Amino acid sequence: MTGVPEGERSDAGDHEHSSRAEFRAQMHQRRVELERQLEASRAQFDQAQERINARTGRNLFLAVGIGVAFGGTLLLSLLVIKELFMVFAVVVAAFSSSELASALRNGGYRVPRVPTVAVAIVAVPVAYYGGGAGQLAAVLGGMLLVVLWRIAEQASPAVRTASNGLVRDLGAVLLVQAYVVFLATFTVVLTAAEGGQWWTLAFIIIAVAADTGAYASGLMFGRHPMAPVISPKKTWEGFAGGALASVVAGVILSIFMLGNTWWFGLIFGAAIFLTATLGDLAESLIKRDLGIKDMSSWLPGHGGFLDRLDSILPSAAVAFVAFRVFG
Repeated sequence: MTGVPEGERSDAGDHEHSSRAEFRAQMHQRRVELERQLEASRAQFDQAQERINARTGRNLFLAVGIGVAFGGTLLLSLLVIKELFMVFAVVVAAFSSSELASALRNGGYRVPRVPTVAVAIVAVPVAYYGGGAGQLAAVLGGMLLVVLWRIAEQASPAVRTASNGLVRDLGAVLLVQAYVVFLATFTVVLTAAEGGQWWTLAFIIIAVAADTGAYASGLMFGRHPMAPVISPKKTWEGFAGGALASVVAGVILSIFMLGNTWWFGLIFGAAIFLTATLGDLAESLIKRDLGIKDMSSWLPGHGGFLDRLDSILPSAAVAFVAFRVFG
């Protein structure tokens, strides 16, 4: 029998072993380089995120994730079973009224939280099934209940205040009911109407477009402050971007979702943009007077529920009027 000489087999084995070692060394080197590239990319991403957070005052990526989840829940409640929107509105109204009541209490106003939240919870189904009359009865009844509750608290020496302090507290009580419960129930009455869910969805999309357009435009081009005392980060460039986004969204939604005219879309988009902007500035003014940045920390990257609803709440009343006139 013939075979490979012993020396040649040894040389071949040494060569194969050397090749494997060289291959492992190359793979190790590539892995080290890849890890370095990943670390460098991660550092660049963290630096970019820190710059964005410093510019915007919030965690953008976390805020986007929360917004997507919030919007998905809203779409499900509006387009699948309208009654689900009532449940969604109950949760939002309860948290929002609790946030504002707590913020006012921290600012020195005594607003009873238990009846305030209870009224918000009850007002939503009453408005949904009772229409405009039910909405008005729920809001006025809720105001009366919380006002009487606060007056009854004067009987306790622990919480008793002077007459001028009581008047301030009652004003704060009425503010919560008017700003949160009254405006929020417009969306409930609108959604409960036949075809009203499309109008609710449309005005919310326009309000979100206004906020997104203003945010993006202000981030890229913002140079001239719009209201530095109330909201230092708002700029006129952002205002213009939000107006453009709102009008474009209004025209598209008017034609393809609401079955209305393009000129109505212009008016509707502009009206929602103005109320959304005023609502945003109004909440910023409240927070400035109370010395707080966010109403709460329930929604990471956004603040609280009321911080996300500041532009939607006043827009709901405009959308309801538009639906009654043009719907």
